[in-house]
Amino acid sequence: MDKPYDLFVIGGGINGCGIARDAAGRGLSVCLAEMEDLASATSSASTKLFHGGLRYLEYFEFKLVRHALQERETLLRAMPHISWPMRFVLPLSRDMRFDNSTPTSKILGTVMPWMKGRRPNWLIRLGLFLYDNLGGRQILPGTKSVSLDGTAEGAPLQDRFNKAYEYSDCWVEDARLVVLNARDAEMRGARILVRTKVVSAQREGDLWRIELEGKGADTIYARALVNAGGPWVADIVRNVARQNSSEGVRLVRGSHIVTRKLYDHDKCYFFQGTDGRIIFAIPYEGDYTLIGTTDAEHTADPREAECTPQERDYLLRFANAYFKQVLSAEDVVWTYSGVRPLYDDGAKSATAATRDYVLSLDDAGAPMLNVFGGKITTYRVLAQDAWAKLARFFPGAPGDWTAGVPLPGGNFPVDGVADLTQDLKVAYPFLGDRWAGRMIRAYGTEASDILGMAKSAEDLGRDFGATLTEAEVRWLMTHEYARKAADVVWRRSKLGLKLTPDQIAEVDAFMAVQQGDAT
Repeated sequence: MDKPYDLFVIGGGINGCGIARDAAGRGLSVCLAEMEDLASATSSASTKLFHGGLRYLEYFEFKLVRHALQERETLLRAMPHISWPMRFVLPLSRDMRFDNSTPTSKILGTVMPWMKGRRPNWLIRLGLFLYDNLGGRQILPGTKSVSLDGTAEGAPLQDRFNKAYEYSDCWVEDARLVVLNARDAEMRGARILVRTKVVSAQREGDLWRIELEGKGADTIYARALVNAGGPWVADIVRNVARQNSSEGVRLVRGSHIVTRKLYDHDKCYFFQGTDGRIIFAIPYEGDYTLIGTTDAEHTADPREAECTPQERDYLLRFANAYFKQVLSAEDVVWTYSGVRPLYDDGAKSATAATRDYVLSLDDAGAPMLNVFGGKITTYRVLAQDAWAKLARFFPGAPGDWTAGVPLPGGNFPVDGVADLTQDLKVAYPFLGDRWAGRMIRAYGTEASDILGMAKSAEDLGRDFGATLTEAEVRWLMTHEYARKAADVVWRRSKLGLKLTPDQIAEVDAFMAVQQGDAT
C-alpha cells in the first residue's frame, strides 16, 4: 500500500478546492478528485458576486451577512485580477414588496399593517446602514443617495424612477477562483485529479480506502475524508461512503440570462420585485448584460440544470418593470443555470432556505467531514471552519494562514490593474487594449508567462478567434487542468459568447490531439 494521504477531498468546486488549499498550506498531504472539470457545476453558475447578501438581513441572517461582508475585502486583496469593486444602484418605488415569509415582513405586517407588504424606504436605508457597518469596511465606499433624473444611472430606467441608493459589492470570476485555489493547493503539494470519479469510500481500520474511476485511476488511502460534493453531497454520504445520515440538501436552481449590453456605464442594478424577490442586472464581458437569478426547487440530476422558458420569461418581465428598453426572448444571447446545494433547514420556500453552511463530522472511525451549503463569498472561512473540525486529528499543524495570501497572479495592489495592463501593452504592443485587459483580468501577473517571448500575434500560434491563441490554450491545459473546449471557453473564460460553434469545435479538436485522444 502506498503511503496514505492525510486528507482526501471529494469535489472540485469552490468549497473542495478551498479546503484542499487550506490544508495543503498547513503541511498536510492532500488529494482532491473531481468527476468532471473543476467548477463544472454550481461554482461556475453563480451571479459572479462577492457580496454580503443584502436581502438576507430580512431573514435575520446577521452572522452570515457579517462574515460575508468581512470576507469581501479580504478576498479582494488576494485576487485583484479576478475580483474588483462594483457599485450597485437600487431604484426606489412604492411597488416594492417583501417576501411575506421573512421575519421582517411578519413583524412589519403586525406593527404597520397599513404598509400591506411594501418595503418602506426607511427600512431599505436602515438595511444599507447595517450593510455598510457590519463588516468593518475599509476599501469599499459606503452607501449614498443618487438622483435618477438626467443622470447616467437613470438613463436606462423608466421615467417613474427618480431616486435610488447606491452601495458597494464585488465582482468575481467564479470558475477562475476555483481553478486558482486548486493551482495554489497543488503548488503547496496537493494532488489534483480532474475527470476522476470516486466510486466508493470505505473505512479500513483507521484509514479510508477510496476507489477511483477515470484515466489513470487507482486505489487511494487517506486518514480523513472531506465530502465537498455540492449537489451530490447527500448521494456521496449514502451511496459512495454508505453512511447513515439524517442531514440532507435542498437543491435550488438559480438561472440567469445574458443579453446584449443594455446601458453604457459600469454600475450594476439591484431590482426589487412585486413578489418580494430581487434580481441583479450587471455589465458582463464588455458587450453584454447579465440578469439573474431565480430560485426554483430542482428535483432532477444537477447536471441537467438549465434555464427553463418560464424562468427566462420571469427574468425578462422582472427587468421590463425597470428598463425603458422592452426585452423579449429574442434579446437573450445565452442562459446558464446552476443548482445550489442548500442545507435543508425545513424552510417553506426555496427563497427562504438558509444560505449558511453546515459542517457535519462523522468520527465513528476514520473521520469524514460533510459540507452542506455555503456561499462563494464565504468559501475561505468555510475552509478554516472545516479545518477546525479536523484539527484534533492532526496535532501540531500550524494555524490559519489564508487571509490576504494572494492566489496565483494576484500579487499586486487592489488598484493596480490599469498599471499592469499598460505594462503588458508596452511589453507586447500587438495586444491592444481589450486583449491586454482580458489577459490581466484572467491571469494577473502571470499573463506575461503565457505570452513569453512573442513579438507578434503570430508567435502565439494558432488563432482560434476572439483573442484566444494556441499559447493560451496550451497554458490552460498545462497549468489549469483544462481538457476540453468547454473548460476553456465557458469556465476558464467566457469566450464562448464570442466564438462560433465551428471555432469552439476547432479548439476541441486541437486539445484532443494534444492529449492523444484524437480519433
